[in-house]
Amino acid sequence: MTIRELLRSVSLTLQQAGCGTPRLDAELLLAKVLECDRTWLIAHVDADVPADAGKAYKVLVERRCRREPVAYITGEKEFWSRPFLVTPKVLIPRPETEHLIEAVIKYFPHTDRPYRFCDIGTGSGCIAVTLACEYPAAEIIATDVTGGALAIARKNSVRHHVASRIRFHEGDMYASLQADDGPFDAILCNPPYVSENEMKALAPELGYEPRCALTDEADGLTYLRQLIAESSHWLNADGCLIVETGCCGLPAPAGTLRLHQEIHDLAGHLRGGVYTLPDESGADSGQHVQK
Repeated sequence: MTIRELLRSVSLTLQQAGCGTPRLDAELLLAKVLECDRTWLIAHVDADVPADAGKAYKVLVERRCRREPVAYITGEKEFWSRPFLVTPKVLIPRPETEHLIEAVIKYFPHTDRPYRFCDIGTGSGCIAVTLACEYPAAEIIATDVTGGALAIARKNSVRHHVASRIRFHEGDMYASLQADDGPFDAILCNPPYVSENEMKALAPELGYEPRCALTDEADGLTYLRQLIAESSHWLNADGCLIVETGCCGLPAPAGTLRLHQEIHDLAGHLRGGVYTLPDESGADSGQHVQK
């Protein structure tokens, strides 16, 4: 059977199984088996698929038909145009989280400066590693509540040659930080913001991801409230907190932080927020974070 024929057949199978992107999934899984990229597949669609590769491919397709995420099957997911190792111990990186990186670059445009950033709940390390790659003089602290996630994040930092500039701490939220870690120019976090009620309506694929990284088992705002209430102790006077959110929205500012900007995607959906400390006059102009 040729690549073209096999992809056509498997795409139909995945579509019938309820997969949202059947053709893309079929290509990614076959590329994994053939140890090539999708560009090679497209250029060689009339080539025959070896029998042993076909058998291995069938196993992966069966896993996908059970709605296991493609990223867990292939062990990899792209984020900010870089490949990241992922396992069921970490949340799969998503395009929505790239809005946080965009916000950092907006507020800190001088990428050659020695900024100090903190990534709370690093998971795969996609945020921390991306910041280290984009800011070659920056130092990053990355925290997570689970050692398994930190092990994956460390591997990704080595993979992208930035391990020497990222320190990893195991612990819950700010409790894992040490006195000499801060203060930070920016704190970033993609917290568990899916409400308990929302979890019931999520796609089957989400059932494979670590539940504690998705939901607070409440209204989705628990960790966002904590971040906003406690971040001022760890920020420079002209620093900022950048968070991701979803349907739960953003909680009202607490403590000394003020909401400076909402982050929306191209469709207008709320994806996050940027919080800053008031300037000396007590106003929140936001100009002080433009470094």
